[in-house]
Amino acid sequence: MSQVLISVENLTKSYSEKLLFQNISFSISEGQKIALVAHNGVGKSTLLNIITGAEIPDEGKVVAKDSLKIAYLKQDPELDNSLKVKDVLFHLNNLFVNMIQQYHQALDNYQSDLSAGNQKKLDEATALMDLNQAWDYEHRITEVLEKFQITNLEQEVSQLSGGQRKKVALASVIIDQADLIILDEPTNHLDIATIEWLEEHISMSRLSLLIVTHDRYFLDEVCDFIIEIDQQKSYTYKGNFSYFIEKKAERESSEALEIEKARNTYRKELDWMRRQPKARTTKSKARIDSFYDLEKIARKRIEEKKLEFNVRMSRQGRKILEAKNLYKSFGNQNIIKDFEYIFKKGERIGFVGPNGAGKTTLLNLLTQQLSPDSGDVIIGETTKFGYYTQKGLENKEHLRVIEIAKEVAESMDLGGNSIAAAQFLFQFGFSYALQQSYYSSLSGGERRKLYLLLTLLKNPNFLILDEPTNDLDIFTLGKLEEFLLDFPGCLIIVSHDRYFLDKLCDHLFVFEGEGRVKDYVGNYSDFRDLKEIEAALAKKEKKAEKPQPVAPKSTPTKATFKEKMELESLEKEIPALELKKTDVLTLLNSGSLNPQELHKTSLEFQHITDILDEKEMRWLELTEKIKG
Repeated sequence: MSQVLISVENLTKSYSEKLLFQNISFSISEGQKIALVAHNGVGKSTLLNIITGAEIPDEGKVVAKDSLKIAYLKQDPELDNSLKVKDVLFHLNNLFVNMIQQYHQALDNYQSDLSAGNQKKLDEATALMDLNQAWDYEHRITEVLEKFQITNLEQEVSQLSGGQRKKVALASVIIDQADLIILDEPTNHLDIATIEWLEEHISMSRLSLLIVTHDRYFLDEVCDFIIEIDQQKSYTYKGNFSYFIEKKAERESSEALEIEKARNTYRKELDWMRRQPKARTTKSKARIDSFYDLEKIARKRIEEKKLEFNVRMSRQGRKILEAKNLYKSFGNQNIIKDFEYIFKKGERIGFVGPNGAGKTTLLNLLTQQLSPDSGDVIIGETTKFGYYTQKGLENKEHLRVIEIAKEVAESMDLGGNSIAAAQFLFQFGFSYALQQSYYSSLSGGERRKLYLLLTLLKNPNFLILDEPTNDLDIFTLGKLEEFLLDFPGCLIIVSHDRYFLDKLCDHLFVFEGEGRVKDYVGNYSDFRDLKEIEAALAKKEKKAEKPQPVAPKSTPTKATFKEKMELESLEKEIPALELKKTDVLTLLNSGSLNPQELHKTSLEFQHITDILDEKEMRWLELTEKIKG
């Protein structure tokens, strides 16, 4: 039986008059991968802070196993600007990191001074690496840095962008060998390729995880438990996100029936209470106690957070938007090169590509917030943009929520029915008390939701959403998707959320770098399948090529001591990987796996095969070098 790492016992927390959660309890066991799901503003980040000891609950406690080590990635990581990237990554109190640093220091000392003392220290450091199998850990560190594109370890933290800071902080958490990893919206600011690598890395590892994320594909692939906070209570579901959605609907249906039954019985019992004399028998007292318990259930109501995005769209003419031969560069770097497209009514286009490839730049060119170096943008007379940017609302800290809404309109026209701004906000989960709160007191998700509503209420017919899924809860995203599917105008979505793109976009602009933008017909999964087929064909062609004989060098490079140790390590790792590959293949062919297990095991088999190929190539390379 797995060991319990943390027990959350009857936690209660509130801020001012707002109760976040009450008497919630759950536990996290070794090897579990748990997702925390809830609407914005109900205390997900607060709960994580309590678990890690950064905040104190009003009531209840968190009990952790002795010497439990937690690695925590906050939603907005706080990094010391005075440090360098390497200091953030390798300052950890980690046995493996310390051993690797000691080994490299001993190796450097020996290569600069071939003394017997330095030889002895190097031998000791090497033996320690062998004993703890730290060579594989060093390989994993290198892989993490490559996937997160962290190349300049000497760079100052103060020089990093928001996305780079998130990557460095996330890499630090992954590198650390913690007993429990806690991730708060880890996919924000990451491009799709990095998210897919992170998803695969976590799903195939045996780490213990507690995560808050809006990425539904990530939840389905990685998590095996869901903890939901709803109406200040916690509910646990043993399964992935798809299972959670099904069981949540069943729970709410059951609760609705229970409440309705209680209300019917309550009416009869209330009549009995009113007719009873003051003198009570023992039997009647028991019935009275039962009445008050029944009253609590009857008065309960299921809060349905109905988000109906029924905003009207401005009339749209035939000419909408045309881009002619757009070029844009910054310095010597081409960002947009010869982009040309005529946008048509009803199109839903997704922008995908790595960070920094020019997605936001093209949006700013199309909306004329940025001028091209050459080319033209022609906007139709009736085209009205609604542009949801990554920056969000600015300079609103001193205003109340209701004041911000009234800056857009005193009342809102929702499909012909005009309602006051306060009533409109209430329908979207902003209680009247919350409307009087200052913008500065809102959670990250509440700020983004407010900004989204204000963007939609400007009555656009050309909607542009730049990373709209960041910080929004899963339930709000579902309602937003329903609206966008019915939106008759043009739609552009920049997003790293694969589920969101798949559901809404029928073709993509793929940003390939160096200013190249490719138009691809289909959704993201179609595009990814095509890329996998192309990669498999390229790999097959590469294997089919016969290696050309290499003329021996007149002065071959001598293998270093580190390379000799690496070769010895590979000679141990390769047979172990081959054995593991055989075991996984046997499991795949057993016919005992369900579809979900089959998918995960297939990914694992491919991952092992790729690693084995790399290590075999490296073994051949080192063998030739040492023999030469």
